[in-house]
Amino acid sequence: MSADGRAPAAGPRVLVVTGAASGIGAAVRHAFVERGWTVAGLDLHADASRGIHGVDVSDSTAVSRAVRDIEAEHGVIDAALTAAGHYEMLPVAEIDDERWRRMLRVHLGGAVNIARAVVPGMRSRGRGCLVCITSELAIGGGGGDAHYAAAKGGVIGLVRSLAIELAPVGVRVNGIAPGPTDTPLLAADSPWRDPGFLATLPAGRLASPDEIARTAVFLVEDADFVSGEIVSPNSGAVI
Repeated sequence: MSADGRAPAAGPRVLVVTGAASGIGAAVRHAFVERGWTVAGLDLHADASRGIHGVDVSDSTAVSRAVRDIEAEHGVIDAALTAAGHYEMLPVAEIDDERWRRMLRVHLGGAVNIARAVVPGMRSRGRGCLVCITSELAIGGGGGDAHYAAAKGGVIGLVRSLAIELAPVGVRVNGIAPGPTDTPLLAADSPWRDPGFLATLPAGRLASPDEIARTAVFLVEDADFVSGEIVSPNSGAVI
């Protein structure tokens, strides 16, 4: 038994990662596989060879079905991480209704859908961990990022609220708010890749997906008494 009286998890640990086909999600998947976890991915782009199910995370029915399939194949889900998303910069006057709704559906809706699918089982077992990828822009804002920052800001509110709700039953919820990270989300001509911008960062460079993945490993494996926190690995851009 653990110090809090709960039975430890038996057998292989199981992690669900959204956005697992590329970028931060792929780095997280790789990091946990290397540490002996069974990792099941959800992504628009299915890849059976890597255990990635083709799922639109904004579709709550599809997410619930995928989670049931994963549990049937691998057993109970010990942890989940939400990294699915997309990015674009637009002045607020150019953000039409569909762009606004899509940003919220994928980022905030996707996180909610995963939580609703995995939390009931975690609650019943008295253990579990949910980590949501948000963004430095949700903390500091950014010109041309209103819909993205708003959606990611909603994820922060979700994390903090779920942490309060679920801490009494042994489920931890935290967020990671990366700064600009070297992933396919940042186009080659992105202003975040501009040498002039990079020179403003104390570290002078973009974060790597592997560095964000190591933050996820810490929150899932080592931060037993941490919940409701937003960890922001951002090269010192926002302190």
